[in-house]
Amino acid sequence: MERGLRKIAPAKVDGNVIKLMGDDWFLLTAGNLTSWNTMTAAWGGLGYLWQRPVAFVFVRPQRHTFGFMERNDRFTLCFFDRRHRAALRFCGSRSGRDCDKAKETGLVPRATPGGGVYFAQARLVIECRTIYAQDIDPARFADRRIARAVYPRRDFHRMYIGEIAGCWNRR
Repeated sequence: MERGLRKIAPAKVDGNVIKLMGDDWFLLTAGNLTSWNTMTAAWGGLGYLWQRPVAFVFVRPQRHTFGFMERNDRFTLCFFDRRHRAALRFCGSRSGRDCDKAKETGLVPRATPGGGVYFAQARLVIECRTIYAQDIDPARFADRRIARAVYPRRDFHRMYIGEIAGCWNRR
């Protein structure tokens, strides 16, 4: 791992998870150093499920990252300081089908011990191994207004639950 990143237990992830994921955003990356894609995300969570620490994330089928999530059993969540906000905006507004996101943003991809991809500039890296995936079922919304508001094109996300395999931070 990158100099300055130290391994921590998942229970030692610092801060408010709602702020960390929803307000600060993160890069969700799947693949390996040979072939990967990343996207900016703000939906997800961290918790404890099935006797293990987990992260859960959501990806729409039309996103380029979707295929990488389907073909690989590892994914990472990378969190950054505010100075990297422009890079996260770029990665959320451009497709990896059309550009090299690392080259365009200056983010430096590195391999995790498990073979996933993280970025050298990240302040917090969470590596996960997919243990469950399921499509959002529109029939299961208790409040149908959410489905109409968030999915007007009916392009429902797939949820991925990953067992946390490793965490590293700079603090």
